[in-house]
Amino acid sequence: MATPVRVAVRQVRPVLSLTKSEAHRRVLNLYRAWYRQIPYIAFDYDIPVTEDVMRAKLRELFYKNKNVKDIRAIDLLVIKGQMELQETAQLWKNQGTFMNYFNETVEKKPTDFLSKFLSGHD
Repeated sequence: MATPVRVAVRQVRPVLSLTKSEAHRRVLNLYRAWYRQIPYIAFDYDIPVTEDVMRAKLRELFYKNKNVKDIRAIDLLVIKGQMELQETAQLWKNQGTFMNYFNETVEKKPTDFLSKFLSGHD
């Protein structure tokens, strides 16, 4: 004799946003806050990166999470972005830590013999 299966739906509390449009608005506000802060960051950290490159990196970092659909996950990413913005704006990071955002252009070391030989590695 089979027992009926009850489907349990658990209602979770939202972190910040109640709807997708509200979460989208929070993301846009965070993006605008970072965008406005870029000239001050470039001046304060005195790094060898132009403001245009910093804006392109900001756009890249936001586009990296463009496929996130869960409202709670979006809210958590927004909270992390706000914390990063505060740490950066208050100069709680040092210059080297901030430059880690721009280290992705490092060339990989050669792995095969001929590539090592041509690049001058042992």
